[in-house]
Amino acid sequence: MRRFAHRFELPATPLHRPARPTTRREMLLQCANGFGALAAAALWSDPAYGALLRAAGPARAALDDPLAPRAAPHRARAKQVLFLYMDGGPSQVDTFDWKPRLAKEHGQPIQLANVPKTQFANVGTVLQSPWEFKPRGQSGLMVSELLPCIAQHADKLCVVRSLTSKFSEHPGANYFLHSGHGQTGRPSMGSWVTYGLGSECRNLPGFVVLNGGLVPPGGLETFGNGFLPATFQASLFKPEAGLVADSTPREASSAAQQAKLELLAELDRAALGRVGDRGAVEAAIQNQELAFRMQTAVPEVADLAGESAATKALYGLDSPNDHTRRYGRVCLLARRLLERGVRFIELTVPPAAGDRWDQHADLKNAHAANALATDQPIAALLTDLEQRGLLDTTLVVWAGEFGRTPMAQGSDGRDHNPYGFTVWLAGGGVKGGTTYGSTDDYGYFAIDRKLEMHDLHATMLHLLGIDHTQLTFRHGGRDMRLTDVHGEVVHELIA
Repeated sequence: MRRFAHRFELPATPLHRPARPTTRREMLLQCANGFGALAAAALWSDPAYGALLRAAGPARAALDDPLAPRAAPHRARAKQVLFLYMDGGPSQVDTFDWKPRLAKEHGQPIQLANVPKTQFANVGTVLQSPWEFKPRGQSGLMVSELLPCIAQHADKLCVVRSLTSKFSEHPGANYFLHSGHGQTGRPSMGSWVTYGLGSECRNLPGFVVLNGGLVPPGGLETFGNGFLPATFQASLFKPEAGLVADSTPREASSAAQQAKLELLAELDRAALGRVGDRGAVEAAIQNQELAFRMQTAVPEVADLAGESAATKALYGLDSPNDHTRRYGRVCLLARRLLERGVRFIELTVPPAAGDRWDQHADLKNAHAANALATDQPIAALLTDLEQRGLLDTTLVVWAGEFGRTPMAQGSDGRDHNPYGFTVWLAGGGVKGGTTYGSTDDYGYFAIDRKLEMHDLHATMLHLLGIDHTQLTFRHGGRDMRLTDVHGEVVHELIA
């Protein structure tokens, strides 16, 4: 074998220097496809296996074009996801989880045994909500006056009051919310969804993060593709004109730019046979081609000139508050991306209070600032999607990485609480005007139908037509998935 390896050489081409002797490992790598083709040829005519091989044609096309739309394993209720990420952790007892006991015992020590150590080890007295709760809509859903615009859509919301997390600090909880794992390196939800379903939009990424102004603790890896091919990583868009850097072609003509792109692709394809990680090179080729198409598509999405004055006012683009206008533009851009078939869109929050929803002090003013920035635009988005017939096929998820404690940190803040907090879903096949689960009388611990993060992820995938146990990727010697070895679909959330 050693002598054979010295005689077996790569042909010289204009793209590289005369070839060196091929190693045994390289020879086997290059010959493997040929051996496999011989075996496949023998099986092709076999009645038992030929049908399976012929049925693999669409799968092969999906590998050639990883963002090509795929058929879901079972009937999907939703086609797209809009994730309204409330970075920092909104207080459940000040938004959607009404707890009258807080008002009755305000300023008193909390009457719970074995209160866990909080993030900052500052367990103060019971802190009542500064905002009143009222029943909303025909469902009578209790919603705080902190969010009056979203409250008008109470009958569309499926409010989960018993979600839990395994992490009480921001980076780990952010990774857990996004990827089902508390450490960096795992694919985000958006990456898994586009890996499983592809995208219906050929000129825009399948997974887009519209950054409202703040990158969350944990950094951009929060939205990362992990071990999935780079094709499925998030594309970070900014709300300003242009959306992405260098979206304007620099060449005088599209033909010149196309020629450069073809040269890059030729060089990359020439490297495919000489590298071990073919996936990285293929992803680079696909990303370069997508970037070229985006130079036409992105400016068109960013141009709001065609939107009516009424629509712009609905989203708050005429608001006197800078942060409302900024987030309103983000929400309007999200609707435009949904219309064009982008599969998974995530929105981050604007820097309204300077520290997201993470109010360890000055709860009343800071939570009010965040609500002012996001309440009207989110309500407008629900209205607009419904009017355009998009809400039924778009799964909207509103969630932070955890909730807040019912007792004060200091005198007017709340610490982190992963033991029972609230998220809500709308559209996309969920049961509107309903609640699921509950916390104790203080709003601290989930006590009824406790929901794990993996259950939320499993249910989201189910609504998209995906069996969460079958969406896998081979990595590190085993089949990895978003829900790992956990998760149950919560059918009570589904209409």
